[in-house]
Amino acid sequence: MRYALIAVVFAASPAALAAELPADAVLAPALTQMQPAARTMPAIVARFRADNDSVEHVFEIAAGPGRQAALAGLYRSWQQRLAQIDGNALGLEDSIDHLLFARTLEQRLRMLAFAAKRFAQAEPLLPGVRDLLLLLEARRQGEVQHGRETADRLDAVRRALAKRTAALDSDGLTPARSRAVLVRAASIADGVRGSLKDWFDYYADFDPELNWWLRSPWQALDEQLQTSSKALRLAAGASDEETIVGDPIGRDALVQGLADEMIPYSPEQLMQLAERELAWGEGELSKAAAELGYADWHQALEQVKGMYVAPGQQTALARSLAQEAVAFLDQHDLVTVPALARIDWRMNMLSPQAQLQAPFFLGGEDVWVASPTAEMAHQRKLMTLRGNNRYFSRAVVHHELIPGHHLQHFYGQRYNPERQLFQTPFWSEGWSLYWELRLWDMGFAHTPEERIGMLFWRNHRAARILFSLGFHLGKVSPEQAIEMLVQRVGHERDNAAAEVRRSFAGDYPPLYQAGYLLGGLQLQALQREIVGSGKMTDRAFHDAILRGGPMPIEMVRARLLAQPPAADFAPSWRFYPLPANVP
Repeated sequence: MRYALIAVVFAASPAALAAELPADAVLAPALTQMQPAARTMPAIVARFRADNDSVEHVFEIAAGPGRQAALAGLYRSWQQRLAQIDGNALGLEDSIDHLLFARTLEQRLRMLAFAAKRFAQAEPLLPGVRDLLLLLEARRQGEVQHGRETADRLDAVRRALAKRTAALDSDGLTPARSRAVLVRAASIADGVRGSLKDWFDYYADFDPELNWWLRSPWQALDEQLQTSSKALRLAAGASDEETIVGDPIGRDALVQGLADEMIPYSPEQLMQLAERELAWGEGELSKAAAELGYADWHQALEQVKGMYVAPGQQTALARSLAQEAVAFLDQHDLVTVPALARIDWRMNMLSPQAQLQAPFFLGGEDVWVASPTAEMAHQRKLMTLRGNNRYFSRAVVHHELIPGHHLQHFYGQRYNPERQLFQTPFWSEGWSLYWELRLWDMGFAHTPEERIGMLFWRNHRAARILFSLGFHLGKVSPEQAIEMLVQRVGHERDNAAAEVRRSFAGDYPPLYQAGYLLGGLQLQALQREIVGSGKMTDRAFHDAILRGGPMPIEMVRARLLAQPPAADFAPSWRFYPLPANVP
């Protein structure tokens, strides 16, 4: 299939490709770029990734005790192997990989312990669930199930669950039984229920005796798990799928997470940074609004929101905006965009359900477009149109495609693919956000409307730092986060709720939302240090980051400055100046 695609690209008519491929873009990268000097660590990291995939392939049950033990054993065995390699004796690239691999293993062990602690907090609400996890894991180990004995186990769990669920109304909320813990328990019940259906189907398909014994107790337990999940969500006040609860991790876990990301600032300092950035953005919005004749930037923002394309035209807009961004990069020789990277992305549409958490564009290998559908309520249609207007979309398309996530994905498949193990939002989202900062500095926004579109997203990222860190510190509620996005950024209320829901649903790590602007500011500071001093051109700088692969930005800096990290490395790069009075 891949060779067929290449044939299509290079055998297509010249007229079809003329608009896509610059004359010199089909030339392959230099051989030295494709075949870097021999290194030690890539093969070691690749071996670990293969081992990890094997363990997770067999021990696939989330929260299963066998999975926890197997992964912990794997990580510790690799720590012992890695300790036999002297990182200080390695070259630059290998020394970076050695340090990052060691930190990754430490981080994964901590995450296992943290997950086990959170499971233990929820387990009293789900008596017998551990026994079910053992049953589910036994299937993957090929253990024989005994019909009567297993049926008794299923029935015992059902009765225990029914008794515990019946007592939920009289328990009340406590610190150990918070809304977050209740919803966490409900999610565990949902996951176990789905896995248990697969487990039963597996046995029922080939063992008539087990089918005879297990069908009735399994069906009763399946219904009880569903009942328990609904009751837990009801007790948490979260029976509506649009209700936002979240599960804050606390300050200690935030501090540890920042250390893992090599960010030498406290959560409170980063909130001060975000407040400064948001205040700057509000000031710039006021300047753009004044050019449009408005005294209040909220009024100017309302005008921009009304500048949306007709239903059905959003994909055509996205394509034209993608071409505009690539032309700007070419004009200023900012980054190498290979010919195939310009055309190997597809357009997809976000479903109405998906837009409850992602009301704007998403991207990566492809681009996902948010656009109202016929079955949406009238007000939601309007909010979707307004939230994806021409100028908001202009600031998002290059974030998702080129030079943003699509270009990252393209390079990531071809250069240092083993470093996907070191993936971090400060690199992935930071790269795309950096380009929003860089293009702003280069005058990509010409009109007040275009500046307002870019400022909306920049302010949104600053607010994300404030509300996400504030939430995990216990200082900001989901409702306050929504209000912040409406009042200080200018979101449509439904879109603001979707953004907060996405942030707190548990699908993203706690520092993910902060990684956008913080990673972008790190790369901006690094660009000014390296390109501003004449050490590299813009194009060489950006190409080097893409070819280097994902890693914390302080390690990107060490790599580009050719400074191998010592074995006792500690984060120290102060990429953002804060006032002396900030603790």
